Amino acid sequence: MYCGNCLRDNGLVTALLQMGHQATLVPLYLPLTLDEADQSAGVPVFMGGINVYLDQKFALFRAAPSWLRRRLASRRLLKWAAGRAASTRPEKLGDLTLSMLRGEEGFQGRELDDLSGWIQSQPKPDALCLSNALLIGLARRLKRDLGAPVVCMLQGEDGFLDSLPEPFRDLCWQTLAQRVRDADVLVAPSRHFAQLMSGRLGLAPGQVKVVYNGIKLHEVADGSSTPAEGRNGTPVLGFFSRMCAEKGLDLLVEAYVLLRKRGQLKGLRLKIGGSCGPRDAPLVETLRGRLRSAGLEGEAEFCPNLSLADKLAFLRSLSVFSVPARCEEAFGLYVIEALAAGVPVVQPRSGAFPELIEATGGGVLCKPGDPESLAEAVEGLLLAPERARALGERGRKAVIEQFSAKRMAEGMLEVIRTVK
Repeated sequence: MYCGNCLRDNGLVTALLQMGHQATLVPLYLPLTLDEADQSAGVPVFMGGINVYLDQKFALFRAAPSWLRRRLASRRLLKWAAGRAASTRPEKLGDLTLSMLRGEEGFQGRELDDLSGWIQSQPKPDALCLSNALLIGLARRLKRDLGAPVVCMLQGEDGFLDSLPEPFRDLCWQTLAQRVRDADVLVAPSRHFAQLMSGRLGLAPGQVKVVYNGIKLHEVADGSSTPAEGRNGTPVLGFFSRMCAEKGLDLLVEAYVLLRKRGQLKGLRLKIGGSCGPRDAPLVETLRGRLRSAGLEGEAEFCPNLSLADKLAFLRSLSVFSVPARCEEAFGLYVIEALAAGVPVVQPRSGAFPELIEATGGGVLCKPGDPESLAEAVEGLLLAPERARALGERGRKAVIEQFSAKRMAEGMLEVIRTVK
């Protein structure tokens, strides 16, 4: 499964390297799964998922010989293990999450020793960036060993933490609130998420900086926007994210059925792309059945786990894009990718989406969790193709100016300079 955080991190390091800086991407838990060149290639995987899990569950394993731990952290074995698993299930990971947040006080001390030792063997960094706050347990030890400031990025951790079972949910939030003080600065991808996490962690206003996520533009924005009437005059409604209820895929399918029943958009097609793992397959089959019962199965296309080239072609084939997520997204990288392809978006009035629509001018908002409101907003755009085309073009220009990987890297450098 492609991970939005991994794609962002890889894009950030790529941009820093292109700007002439030295930057190293260190994979934790698992090798990165990307649709572009992997900047972590050749770097060992630390805090390997198998070792981290066994450390948590078996006290005897914490004394396992180093050669065994190295073998269990091999990229090949970790990829094999990940390929046989479903996505992470918070309800089964409360104790492990708490242990990781406790860092040197948790059960993964040997893994932290190895990570610190390896970083100390490299040229001394000016700063360490933690990809998300669930890694904040590493900050205290790494700051002490390396004498470098720690920047911790916030990237939608609230949903995972809120899904943990009690008593771990409260314990993890309490531990996170204590441990974020070990970071020199926190960085959120939107004003919305900065305010939300500041409140939940008891931080003063201004303690969290905002740097928008960015994408590599030369592969997405080709200088032209997608025609609002779609290919061959047939409008296409699209979705591209993880195929799950959290991202609102069932809401989009229901809105599509409503649109076809209304009859104003004859021939409207539905294209669904994104990651689809073992845990997502049952929902996809249920939605296929819903489309079949409505006589629309042949009008919908499911495109799971696409390559980068296929993803870009997918986005450019759309007339309108929507991921009506139920969760309050911290950002929503898929919105920026669609806008970069010149496709106007319809998003719920929740999370960071109003902020992104305001910043780009590339879409409209609808009522969260409401297929009827979503259908009305999509229909309004498709029945006004000139307006849809103008929104897509405005959004594309805004993404080029404000949401490139280079702009993201520049923003991170500004933050790092304040703590160096």
